[in-house]
Amino acid sequence: MKKIILSSNNQGKIKEFNAILGDIYELVSMTQMQVMEVPETALTFVENALIKARNAARQAHLPALADDSGLVVDALNGAPGIYSARYAGNHGDDEANIQKLLTKIKLVDGKPTARFWCAIAFVKYANDPTPIIIQRGWEGEILSEKMGENGFGYDPIFRPLTHSCSAAQLSLYEKNQISHRAQALQALLQALKI
Repeated sequence: MKKIILSSNNQGKIKEFNAILGDIYELVSMTQMQVMEVPETALTFVENALIKARNAARQAHLPALADDSGLVVDALNGAPGIYSARYAGNHGDDEANIQKLLTKIKLVDGKPTARFWCAIAFVKYANDPTPIIIQRGWEGEILSEKMGENGFGYDPIFRPLTHSCSAAQLSLYEKNQISHRAQALQALLQALKI
C-alpha cells in the first residue's frame, strides 16, 4: 500500500479521509511523522491546501495530501470562509465558532444559504510542479439552532439541501457519501488513477 502523509492534525478530518482512502492508501498523520504545522497565509482554500501539502511533503519526504475547507455563507459575503476553524478567535473552538455564526445569522433576512467548500491538494514531492487540485462544494443552509451529535465543526447548524436534518444528524457513512470532502476525495481517487 502506498504511504501518503495527510497534512492535518484534525481528528475529524483524519477519520473522514481514512474512511474513504484507507483501503487504498496508508495514510500517516503529521503527528506520526513529526511534521510541524505551517501558517496558512493565503487568501483561498486552494492556496492554503497547497501550502500545507508542500510543507508536509518537504518534512516527511513522502507524497502529501492536504485539504483546506470551510463554511461559506452567502449573506455574510463568504464568511467564515478560510477562517472557519478560527472564526471566533481560537483555532478549533467549534462551539465558539458556531455561536458567533448564529449571532451573525440572526441579522440576516430569509434562509441563509451556504456551502461547505473543500479544496484538496496532492503533491508527489514538495516542489511538484504539477500538483493535483480538486475542489468540491456541499450546498445547504444555516439552521437557527444546533441539531445532532455527529460530525464536527459547523455540522450541527448546516442542513444539506438534499436532507431535512443537519449534517450532524447524518451517520459517518451517510456523510461520507455526500459531503464536500467526500466528493473531493472521490474525484481525487479518479485523478490518481490517471
